[in-house]
Amino acid sequence: MGLREEARLIKEMIKVGVVGVGSIGSQHARIYGGLKGVRLVSVADTDSSRAQEVASRYNCRAYNNYLQMMEDVDAVSIAVPTTMHYKIGVDFLKNDKDVLIEKPMTSDIKEADKLISEAQKKGKILQVGHLERFNAGVSLISSMVEKPRFIESQRLSPFLRRGTDVDVTLDLMIHDIDIILSLVHSEISDLRATGARVLTDNIDISHAWIEFKNGCIAEVAASRVSSQKLRQLKVFQHNSYLSLDYQTQEVLCYRKVNNKVKKEIKKPREEEPLKEQLISFIDCVRNRTKPVVSGLEGKEALKVALRISEEIRNRM
Repeated sequence: MGLREEARLIKEMIKVGVVGVGSIGSQHARIYGGLKGVRLVSVADTDSSRAQEVASRYNCRAYNNYLQMMEDVDAVSIAVPTTMHYKIGVDFLKNDKDVLIEKPMTSDIKEADKLISEAQKKGKILQVGHLERFNAGVSLISSMVEKPRFIESQRLSPFLRRGTDVDVTLDLMIHDIDIILSLVHSEISDLRATGARVLTDNIDISHAWIEFKNGCIAEVAASRVSSQKLRQLKVFQHNSYLSLDYQTQEVLCYRKVNNKVKKEIKKPREEEPLKEQLISFIDCVRNRTKPVVSGLEGKEALKVALRISEEIRNRM
């Protein structure tokens, strides 16, 4: 490769940064550090030693204030506590940077609307980190869903402290809400929910019953105080029953054929969902295309999650 070609490739590389390098953000940094056509140039965290540790690992700059990286980057991942999403996100958008913001995109709808508006005004990419959209099993089961009549989801997790600044509806259940909305394509006609605080001041267990105008019903459960880790989605439709294990990415299908029930187990090629998500984000940045989960989809999932939380609090 000649010097001119090398210089061209370096110029065309997308320069990215990561704000917040805790357990999730450090994984963003790891993946960016290995993607072709991408250069991880900086990370930022209020914990200076943590920022320096991650920066040293991936050979990039470390800052303790995200504003210091503003001139370094073309695009950024934001992986900080939810209450800080809006402030940091809007600062980057106002400075003409493309943004991937971890779910939930904000802690209230007004902030979500402002982020969407700013991204539209600036012509910038705003992607929300709904990781399960990039799960190979989700892609497979989505291709098999036709007209779902009943959907059941369970997302249970042992207590990890991470994400406890918000209700479990925003921490965990919002994943399944987003997937269900993407499968049903209908407005909600009724919603009921119950739940409880157990180990934090926020809701730790949530159970919701959602009815859609097209007749589909979804039963959604989430807990972050479980003795086991479970991630499961079940879809019932005419002549078939589909079941997805998010963790193994395996889809089980029972289908009625000639008055007999045929069982199939489908296992897609396993991919790392976070890597697929970041590849998709970079493609959007490079090609100026709409994200799989834009701010609009992120806001719709947030709206339902907040409604479930409100319903639970009204019962407490």
